[in-house]
Amino acid sequence: MNRWFNALGRTRQQFTSALSRLFGRTSALDEETLEELEARLLQADLPVRLSHELLDSLRRDGVARGSDARDVVRRSLREALGEPATYDFRGEQVPQCVLMIGINGSGKTTSTAKLASLVQRQGKTVVLGAADTFRAAGSSQLKLWAERVGCDVVTGAMGADAAAVAFDTMDKAIAKKAEVVIIDTAGRMHTKLPLMDELEKVVRAVGKKLPGAPHHTWIVLDASMGQNAIHQARQFHLRTPLTGAIITKLDGSAKAGFIFAIRQELGIPIRYVGLGEGQDDLAPFDPDEFVDALLGIEHSTG
Repeated sequence: MNRWFNALGRTRQQFTSALSRLFGRTSALDEETLEELEARLLQADLPVRLSHELLDSLRRDGVARGSDARDVVRRSLREALGEPATYDFRGEQVPQCVLMIGINGSGKTTSTAKLASLVQRQGKTVVLGAADTFRAAGSSQLKLWAERVGCDVVTGAMGADAAAVAFDTMDKAIAKKAEVVIIDTAGRMHTKLPLMDELEKVVRAVGKKLPGAPHHTWIVLDASMGQNAIHQARQFHLRTPLTGAIITKLDGSAKAGFIFAIRQELGIPIRYVGLGEGQDDLAPFDPDEFVDALLGIEHSTG
């Protein structure tokens, strides 16, 4: 079964009927059809600007001029996502350090573990850092995941200095000559200034141990939040520049259109997406698979 097609089912339903009317037409487009399509796109949390650009393309190049409407829609959506931006964890410095950030409940810890599993399947050694010292279960949860994945983890007691845990994680990764280190930070609301200050302290601690680190700061966003996730990312981006995003819970969301806004409004590449609950269900973001699944174009594999 195509994982992408299955995961995007709820979002696809938001505008399937409008697309069906559009793609099935043999005559010139009418405004009623275009208005229905726009409403469906916005319900799926597609950015307003992209929706308008798409409609303008259809008016200009659509059925009225003999072009295939599906191709026009697919091309517009695909261009909005840019080129694939999967990171191969190679760099001049070793270890390559990825800092995982985001709000409470976004799926950071689980994504950290799944990312570690993915990296290990690529044949690279990984050290995890449990710098989420606010939650009683923060360190223990990542420790259990590390045992399952089969990698080292550095933890701290509840209430411990998160920056110190991050520093110790880098220290252990360097000592073990690990190729990748992934640091899970505490979930924090972007509106809570003291917590955002603490995040900056973690960044400084990592850089103190290894100048240039963290090499990447990836925000984990819950797909069910839709456009609200964009506001979260924007605020984090102002305090700690982001180099990528990981989208979780894509299979349970009807608002996956917000992914286009991450690229268009923030200029942040999508690195990985969660297509299910399994340990191996974190997949590199594939713009072609994503767009085709939204449009109901099912591939034989995925």
